[in-house]
Parts: sequence; structure tokens; C-alpha cells
Amino acid sequence: MKYLVPGLTSLLLFAQFMAVAQRGTSGSGKLPIKAPIHKKIAPEPPPATTSAGLVVPSWLPSEASIQPAATILTDVVDTKLDVRFDYKKQYLLGTAILTLRSHFYPQGEVVLDAKGFDVQKVELVGEKKNKSLTYNYNRRKLVIALDHPYPRNTPYQVRIVYLAKPNELLQGGSAAITNDKGLYFINPLSLEKNKPRQIWTQGETESSSCWFPTIDKPNQRMTQEISMTVEKQFKTLSNGLLTASHANPDGTRTDTWKLSAPHAPYLATMVVGDFAVVSDSWHGKPVDYYVEPKYAGTARAVFGHTPEMLDFFSKKLGVEYPWEKYAQVAVRDYVSGAMENTTASTFGSFVQASRRELLDSNFQTSEFVIAHELFHQWFGDYVTCESWANLPLNESFADYSEYLWAEHKYGADEAGLVQEIKINNYLEEAQSKREPLIRYRYNNREDMLDRHSYDKGGRVLHMLRKYVGDEAFFASLNRYLTQNKLSAVEISKLRTAFEETTGEDLMWFFNQWFLRRGHPELRITHSYANGQVALRVQQTQDTLFQPVYRLPVTVAVWTGSNQPTEHHITVTKADQTFQLPAGQKPAFVKFDSESQLLAQFDEERTTDELVFQFYHAQSYQQKSEVLELLQNKTDQMAVSSLLRNALNDKFWNVRRLALDHLRRYRGPEPAGMRKDIQRLAADPASRVRAQAITTLATFPDGNYGAIYEKAVGDSSALVAAAALVVLAKSPEPTTQQQVASIENTTSSPLLVAIASYYALNGGLDQYPWFLRRLPDVTEADLYAYFQSFGTFMAHIPPVERDKGVKILEDYARNSPRYEIRLGAYKSLALLLPSMPSLKATLQNIREKETDDRLKAFYNLM
Repeated sequence: MKYLVPGLTSLLLFAQFMAVAQRGTSGSGKLPIKAPIHKKIAPEPPPATTSAGLVVPSWLPSEASIQPAATILTDVVDTKLDVRFDYKKQYLLGTAILTLRSHFYPQGEVVLDAKGFDVQKVELVGEKKNKSLTYNYNRRKLVIALDHPYPRNTPYQVRIVYLAKPNELLQGGSAAITNDKGLYFINPLSLEKNKPRQIWTQGETESSSCWFPTIDKPNQRMTQEISMTVEKQFKTLSNGLLTASHANPDGTRTDTWKLSAPHAPYLATMVVGDFAVVSDSWHGKPVDYYVEPKYAGTARAVFGHTPEMLDFFSKKLGVEYPWEKYAQVAVRDYVSGAMENTTASTFGSFVQASRRELLDSNFQTSEFVIAHELFHQWFGDYVTCESWANLPLNESFADYSEYLWAEHKYGADEAGLVQEIKINNYLEEAQSKREPLIRYRYNNREDMLDRHSYDKGGRVLHMLRKYVGDEAFFASLNRYLTQNKLSAVEISKLRTAFEETTGEDLMWFFNQWFLRRGHPELRITHSYANGQVALRVQQTQDTLFQPVYRLPVTVAVWTGSNQPTEHHITVTKADQTFQLPAGQKPAFVKFDSESQLLAQFDEERTTDELVFQFYHAQSYQQKSEVLELLQNKTDQMAVSSLLRNALNDKFWNVRRLALDHLRRYRGPEPAGMRKDIQRLAADPASRVRAQAITTLATFPDGNYGAIYEKAVGDSSALVAAAALVVLAKSPEPTTQQQVASIENTTSSPLLVAIASYYALNGGLDQYPWFLRRLPDVTEADLYAYFQSFGTFMAHIPPVERDKGVKILEDYARNSPRYEIRLGAYKSLALLLPSMPSLKATLQNIREKETDDRLKAFYNLM
């Protein structure tokens, strides 16, 4: 799956911002995917010891069963679907005609994935008439007995009439894809205010078989034609081109979409709803953006870089975008972040934005999701992983496309921030598990949708690029795509493409980075004597379970000039010392001066060396590292001066990080420093302004009420929200009036901030506001909103709470998103001290919960 639940990530990041801002620390605003936060990696939990005395790291997963690629007995060559929908029952009424072929050996039966259907008829399609076929069906697999064994050179067609009942399936899901029922009816009876009626599908990993019969494996490829009969006011979208659309006598309309090149079944899609379609083009191919009508005016601002991305990626890869069109659609209540359905990517509603929200949505949010899904059209759709064990062949490339786009469009600093965030994401996950990127052992295929497959994989590709060089890297990708187009592959195909291009055996690189778990943990020290720098590199990772790495890397040595001398070395041992010539004692020595290694570093440097590093940094990551390492030394004049310098840095996130580290500043020249912080409350970058407000709030003796009041009216919802969080704890005389004046905002993050304010300062008069605005809060922000709602209700009389309690209970039981159910449950739990009767309700919710993640959480409460 593509972006790892951006809605949930956005929700958690904004909730973090709201929570930590009240403690006087920093956070982020509504960032659907990544916040520019310099994360600290927590210490590893203590290791376990076996009965034999072997120390086992806590991150070593228990051994799982082997999950090979699916054996192919039958090929699905083509799928034709004719479907209509029962909104009341949330059924799909379908007829499927599958063109099939025995893969190699003659087959007398075919086994199809078909989950939760009522199968009404199965026929062999004949030239003159169809022949009924016998079958066995257990609501998961449809086993059809053919009239005779078919050799591989004789295709045949099977016609299946069926009823798909997605809501009757046993629900599953993962952190990446929160539900796996495949077909979703959103507000089907129009009972929810401010929510459109929609139908959409989500096929990855193997959920397409919840709405049409197929062989639901990534190593299948089929052409496709889907005819959808819908109410005439609705738009439809599917893979390929719209080849026909005709009105029916009953007032409905049937649209037919055809994909002429084959793709994997999990990439099939249908979307139905009331959308505005904003049309663009690239090289004569349609490029369309489907959004809710109220966002038609900003759709081009959100998606408008798509033609430029198509051009950039096509030229970079030397393979022109390989499909006949490209469409992007935003849907409600999406169960993941986004999905790269062939020619028609689906996004959660977070990508839709008002003009005000666009002020806070730059390339780090929607634009990167858009680049990610588009790059999948080559890596994942055009060339597909043959098994979920090889998922990084899809996801690592899509992840790396974000870096490539940032580098191309916004420059080295923005790309460096992407790299920093990605590495931190992986290292954070690595505290609890470490797996090979390509792993044939896992318990659940959706376990593959993790920060290894995405963030680690993208950084591994970056190291491969740095090792072979840009020309060879992109030439190898061209070879890989060209040789394997429209097929399913495993990791050896990628390695072969690089080896054939470069002429070098790269087994060592692929073995240690793709097929082994873990990452290097490096201790770096140096000394100077007799005209040489002795650089010692120790690999301190547990090499019982992780390799000793071969690490080609650059070391920069600064002596008398402003330009360093660069040395290219290769680390190959667990403990290795390199002698580097230097005419005088260096001012600074920097290991991995290009900031390209995926590793944890313990690099010995004095404060003076770190200050030198900041002023001579060759990348954003080097500045960021210094700010992190010196944050507790702000009482030193050199560090204080460095931070003031950082407040004027050209890159916005250096300014934001410096502000973050100036919280509760007690160093030299406090008045001047606070004046600089106040100045940044008017910075051009909204995230810097928001951080300045949060930092000012950590000085309790300051009088910054006028700044906070002004910020409530800021053009940026993020800045206004930051100010409200501060004012919630210490309101100004006019704050209540200011909040009342923006109560009708359309910004969901700002609604969350207002809710946070009313949770601490509101009374019974604000109860109708909470109920009225609830439908306007996006699913990504509901978790945070519910926490404020619960806090608010705990302070009003219990007799007044009935309506709110019923709403929360309904969400806790029935929301399709597990994190929203969790938020509603926790909100109800806040009322338990004053409403003991809720104990039975909460217990019943826990008992009826089917999601393993929530059940585990409830067991801890």
C-alpha cells in the first residue's frame, strides 16, 4: 500500500502538536504524511536471553512460515465485468466473464478467489450457447470443474453471475490498510450530513476478490473492461479509458472503462460519486483530477504539478509514462493513504484543500503523495513484484520518488529533509523489529507494508545511486523497466539490471541491504599525529543477527582552507582504522560527509567541532544534526550565537528547528534572543510562525498576548491553531470573542484547535457547537477532536450528555477506521468517573471489537 495511512499519520501528528504545545514543546500541524520533526530515537528495550544463554535482541521477530510466490496453474488473461449497486443493502450485483488459460500443464479445473459472494450461476462461454459448469464454493474459493482439461494454447471463458456482500465479510486490516473488505459504500443512504455518497474499491493486498472473482495474486496480469451502471448524476472512474457511456430507460447510466495493457488484479479500481472533474493533459494523454465539487477551484493547485512530474519521471527513467491516461481521485473515509491503481490513483480526502489550507500544504504533504503514487505507475504497475515478499520492488521506488521530486523541484535542502525524515522513520521502527527488505518469512502479507519496505528501501536505493553514480543508476532502472515491462519480478531482476549496466558484481550490496536484516551502528573517532588523521570506524551492531557491512563512504577533512579534502574509503571490518594525509591538525573531520549512509552514528566531536560543522555544513542534515546535539548547551556563547545564526538560515526547517531548541531559553543575551523569536512569529513560512508562537509560550514571564491574538487571525490555519492552543491555557480578554468569530471555519485542523480551546474554557453554551461541527471534521482529525469533546463533556452536567454519549458510542462501535473507534472509546472513558453506568457500555464495546490492534489496546487499559 502506498502511503502508510496518511490520514492516521496526520491525525496523530496534529494530536501530537495539540498535546505537546500545551506542555510547551514543539510539534507539527496538519501534515498528512511527514512532519518536519527531528526525531530522537528511543533506547532499545533490553534483550532477551535464551535457556542456552544466547542473548536475543528484542527487535528480532519470531520465526514465521515461508511465503513463496503463488504457484501459477491458470493465467487470468482478461476480465470483463458488468456491475450495478444496491445502496440499501450495500451489495454489488455482478456478471464476470473471465478469459483464462492454463499456464503450462493442462488444467481440468480452475480455482478462483471470490470472497463473501452469493454465486448464482457459473457457465462455460460457448460460440453458440453457454454450458453450465459444476463448482464448489466455500465463500473464499470458487473451484470450477471444466468440461475437459485445457492445454496452455487454448484459452477459454467462464461466465459467473454473483452478488458481492462486502459488509458481511469478517473484517481484517493492518496499520497500513485499516480495512480489507475491498468494496466500500460511503453514506449510501445519504443519512450523514456533509458527507457525499460514494462507492470505491481498494484492492491491495488481495481484496479485489471481494468484489469480482479472480486469481488474486500479484503475479497475475490481465486486461480489463468494467461496465458500471450508476445513477445518472454520478461520475465514474476506473482503469484505462472511458470507451462508452449510454443512458438507460430507467434513468441510470452505464459507463464502460477499458484497460488495454495487462496489470495485476489488485490494481483494479472502481469509483462512483458526485465529483467535479478538472481536466489536464500530458503528451496528448488525459490527466484528470476528480474532487468534491466544492474543491474544484483548488484541484489544479493540489494536483497541478502532475504533468511536470510525468515529464520529469519519464525523462529520468528513459521510459515514457506507459499507460493511456492518468487520473487522480479523492474519496471519503479511505482506508489507507493512497493507492496506485493503474491509470487511476485513489487518495484519501486529505489531499483536498481550501485556499487557506493550501497555505500549509506544500510539497511535504499532498505533493509528495502525488509523486509517490505516480512513480508506482512504473514501479508496481508496469513492473510488479511477483510476491508480497518482494514488495520493496514496488514501495522502495515509490518512496524514493519523493526524494527525487524534492531534489528536482525544490533543491538539496528539501531533499535532505526528506532523507532525514525517512531514516528516522525506519530507525524508529527498527527499535521494535528488524527484517530483511526482501523477506520470504512473514505471518501476514500486510506485515510487508511497513517502514522497512518504504523508508528503509528508499534510503537503500539512494545509497545504490551514490555508489554507482547517477548515469549508471538511471540507466540500470531503464534496463530493469524495459526488460521486465508488463511482468512480475523478484529482486534478482533488479540486481541483474544493475550488474549488466555497470559490469560489476553487486551481490555484496544486494545481500547486505536487501536480504539481511538491520543496519550499521557506527562509532567514529579520530586523532591527528605526524601529518595523518587516524580515523577509526567501529561497527558496534550485534553481528550475530546483522552483517558486518561493506560501506563505501566519503570523509571530508578541513584544514586551513574553506574547502575540505575528500577521501573515498570503504569500510569492510568491524573495527578498522584509516590513515588520511593532512598537512596540519584539521579543524574538523566529517565521516559520511555526503550524509548518504543509512546508519546510526556515534561520532565523537567537541562542541567547537560541532559549531564548525554547522557553519561549514554541506547539507541540511549536517546542520540539523548539530542543532540536535547542541540543544542542551545553549548557555554557551558559541552555541547561543549559532542558534541566532540559525534563526536567519535560508531554509525554513533550520529556522524552525532552532526555534524548537530555544524553548525555555536561559542562555546569553536573553532579551535579544526573545526579540529574534518574536520576529519569526512573522516569518514567511507558516510552520516557522507556528513554532515561534509555541516557543514564546514556554517563557512564562513574557507578555506575548498581542502576538497570540494576532496569530488567531493568521492566513495560515496551522498558525491560528498554534495560537489557540497557547491561549487555551491563558486566555486574553478578547480570546473568547476571537474564537467565537471563527467558529464557522471550514478548516478541520482549526476546528480541532477550537475544540481544544473549548475543552478548557467552554461551557454548556458550546455543547451545540461540538455537535454541529462534528460532521465537518475530517476523519484524519476525528481522533483529536474526540479527545477534546470528551474532556469538554466531563465538565458539563451528566444529565446534558446523552446526545454526545450516543454519538461517541456509535463511532466507537461502527466507524470503519479503527483509530476513530479508538478515539471515540477513549473519549467515553473520560466520562467514566462521573458516569459509572458507562462501564458496562465500554465493556460491551471491548467484547464486540474484532480488530486485533484495538483488542490489544483495550486489554492494556
